[in-house]
Amino acid sequence: MSDTSHARDGVRRARYAVAAVFAVHGAVTGSFATRVPWIQEHTSLGAGQLGFALAFTAFGASCAMPLAGRVSHRYGSRTALRGLLALWTLSLVLPALAPNLAGLCLAMFTYGATAGMADVAMNALGVEVERLLGKSIMSGLHGMWSAGALIGSAAGTLAAHLGADARLHFALASAVLTLLGFMACRWVLDLQPAEDEEPPPRFALPPRSALLIGAVGFCAVFAEGASLDWSAVFLRDRLDSSAGLAAASTTGFMLTMAVARIAGDAVVNRFGAVRTVRAGGVLAGLGGLLIVLAGHPAVAMAGFALTGLGIAVVVPLCFAAAGHAGPNPSQAIAGVATITYTSGLIAPSLIGGVAQATSLTVSFGVVTALACGLTVFAGVLRTAERGGRPEVSRQAAAVPDPRP
Repeated sequence: MSDTSHARDGVRRARYAVAAVFAVHGAVTGSFATRVPWIQEHTSLGAGQLGFALAFTAFGASCAMPLAGRVSHRYGSRTALRGLLALWTLSLVLPALAPNLAGLCLAMFTYGATAGMADVAMNALGVEVERLLGKSIMSGLHGMWSAGALIGSAAGTLAAHLGADARLHFALASAVLTLLGFMACRWVLDLQPAEDEEPPPRFALPPRSALLIGAVGFCAVFAEGASLDWSAVFLRDRLDSSAGLAAASTTGFMLTMAVARIAGDAVVNRFGAVRTVRAGGVLAGLGGLLIVLAGHPAVAMAGFALTGLGIAVVVPLCFAAAGHAGPNPSQAIAGVATITYTSGLIAPSLIGGVAQATSLTVSFGVVTALACGLTVFAGVLRTAERGGRPEVSRQAAAVPDPRP
C-alpha cells in the first residue's frame, strides 16, 4: 500500500475517532440532564437556587475555554484531548456529591470548565481533520454529540425509573465514558507545535472574525435553548396539551436536530456553508411562524421540528468557519464557543422574562426574528466556504500514531 493510501486511511481513522469523542462528550451531558431532579431533591434546593447553581456551568466554561489552546500547545493535541476529556467525564460525579448550594455551585463551575475545555479541543481537532479531508464533516461530528446525548439521557432515564442513586449512576457512567474516551483518543490526530511557534496567551479576547461568526451561532443557540426548555411549556400552557404530548414535542425537536446534523455534511458539501445556513434560516423562521400562529398542538410540534431542522447545522458550521478564519483555531473556536454558551445561558431566562411581561407567543416571536437573522448574516461564514484555510505552523502527522 502506498504512503498516500496509508495517509488517507489514517485521516479516516482520525475522523471516526474524533466522532467517538464527540459522542462521549454528549453522553456526559445527557446523563447529567436526566438526574437534575434527584440533585435538586438531594440538596433541598428551590427552583431559584437550582437555577443559580446551574448558571455556574456556563460561567465555568466561559472562564476556562480560552485555556484549551495553551494546553494543546504545551502537550500536543492528542495528549491534551485525552486529559481534558477524562477530566470532563470524571467531573460528572461531582454534582451528585454536592451537599448544599455552595457545594453544587463549585461542582457546576468545575463541570462547566472541564466541559468547555474539552469542547474547544475536540472541535479544533475536528476542524483539522476537515481540513485534511477537504470536505465538511463538522455537522456530522455534532450529530454524533447529539446521538451521544440521547444515549446518555436514555440510560439516565432508565436509572431514574429504577430509582437508582445518582451517585452510583454517575460513578458507573463516568467510569465507562472515561474508558471509552481514552480508547477513542488513541486514534485522533497528534498535532505538535512548530519549534518557533509562540504559545497562545492564557487569556485573550476573541478575534473580530470570531465575534462575527459567534453572532450567527448566538442566533441558532438562542433558538435551540428556547425550544428545548420552553417547547413543552408552550404546548401545555398555550395549547392545553397533555403532559405526554408536551414532552414529545421536546423529544421530537432533539431527534430532528440529531438526524439533521448527521445528514447535514452532505448538504453542506453540495451547496456550501452560506447557502445551507440561509436555507436553514428560512426553515427556522417558518417553524417559528408556525409556533406563533399555532392553534393546534400538531401545528406547534411541526413548527418546533422545522426550527430544529433549520438551526441544526449552524453551530457546527460556525466552529468550522472559526477554525479556518485565522492562524489559531483554538483561540477562534474558544471565542465562538464562549458566545454560544452565553446564548444558551440567557435564552431560557430571557424567554421566561418576556413571557412574564407579555406572553409565550411574543417570546417565540423574538425567537423567530433571531432565526430569520441567520438568513441575513450567513455571509460571515464565507471564509470557510472559500477554502480560506490558512497555513498553520503545526506539524501534523498525516497518519496518526496508534500508540497511546
